[in-house]
Amino acid sequence: MDFSLSPAQLDLQQRTRRFIADEVIPLESDPRQGSHGPSEELRNELVARARRHGLLTPHASKAHGGLGLSHVDKAIVFEEAGYSPLGPVALNIHAPDEGNVHLMEEVATAAQKARWLQPLIDGHVRSCFCMTEPPPGAGSDPSMMQTLAVRDGDHYVITGRKWFITGATGAGFAIIMARMEDGSSTMFLADMDQPEIVIERQIDALDSCFTGGHGVVRFDGLRVPAEDVLGTIGDGFRYAQVRLAPARLTHCMRWLGQARRAHEVASDYARKRQAFGQPLIEHEGVGFMLADNEMDLHSARLAIWHCAWVLDQGQKGRHESSLTKVLCSEAEWRVVDRSVQILGASGVSDETIVARIFKDIRAFRIYDGPSEVHRWSMAKRISRL
Repeated sequence: MDFSLSPAQLDLQQRTRRFIADEVIPLESDPRQGSHGPSEELRNELVARARRHGLLTPHASKAHGGLGLSHVDKAIVFEEAGYSPLGPVALNIHAPDEGNVHLMEEVATAAQKARWLQPLIDGHVRSCFCMTEPPPGAGSDPSMMQTLAVRDGDHYVITGRKWFITGATGAGFAIIMARMEDGSSTMFLADMDQPEIVIERQIDALDSCFTGGHGVVRFDGLRVPAEDVLGTIGDGFRYAQVRLAPARLTHCMRWLGQARRAHEVASDYARKRQAFGQPLIEHEGVGFMLADNEMDLHSARLAIWHCAWVLDQGQKGRHESSLTKVLCSEAEWRVVDRSVQILGASGVSDETIVARIFKDIRAFRIYDGPSEVHRWSMAKRISRL
């Protein structure tokens, strides 16, 4: 086991860290952001800055203009980007675009890559991934999918409703998961500026880090040409796994950066703030919380790096990604929660970045599968051993 960084990894880590500190953190109080995330104008400015520094969409292949990062490389870079809530937006590595880039590089045709993938990698458009549905449709159980695609000549007609679709408002195109008449599922590509695609509303959520927020999207007889099927008819669930295992892991990476930021803010405060005749950090109750933070951050990082290594070996990593997703989402949440407690009133206000991180990171225990579903999945695997 070698945990040292190569010269190339160390250089990329430091470049990303400087970029976040110099170009991104100064914009965290920019008024061009609200409850549904950064505005398109702010997002475009952030993307332009990353482009100038050679850090835009680094996980994309070199053939498409990225840096061709391995999963371990991504663990290093994405943590640094996640140090600011705006960092993943700037580097074009936020959900859902990050996962969509990975999926399309694996599955899309050459024509689809030219039409949709390349503009996405170049930062000129955003995308969304339309899978989750309101009850009685698909949530944690994808087999409950209600959105239906029916063949009609050289087209498929899609009818249904999706919700909590991250980035739907303002997205250039969508990857749509729909059920076929035989009960299988298929993914489709479609431009969002069509009258048959209706964004009913944006959902008010705790987090505010995703450009476009989370939307409710309706498909009213959307006609999709057969050449816009992503991959093979009937293989939608299989492609979802191609996308979701790495995407779960990159969530862990990005929010590890935010948890580290919260811990560092709290640690600095505890060293300087006096109470009962000594710095807060000298009080055992506070010092022990910071020590627990260090252990949780370390455990999360090791789990991420191990899962990234598994994926880099060409394995599917489904069990490892589930394990890592639960471990990280809960450990990183504990870090941020303790940091709020240490900061006191400053931790629940806009006096520091920590309250914003607190609201963003709570959803991580739900996104890409709640902890309970992943535990259930792991338990099923254990039962078969």
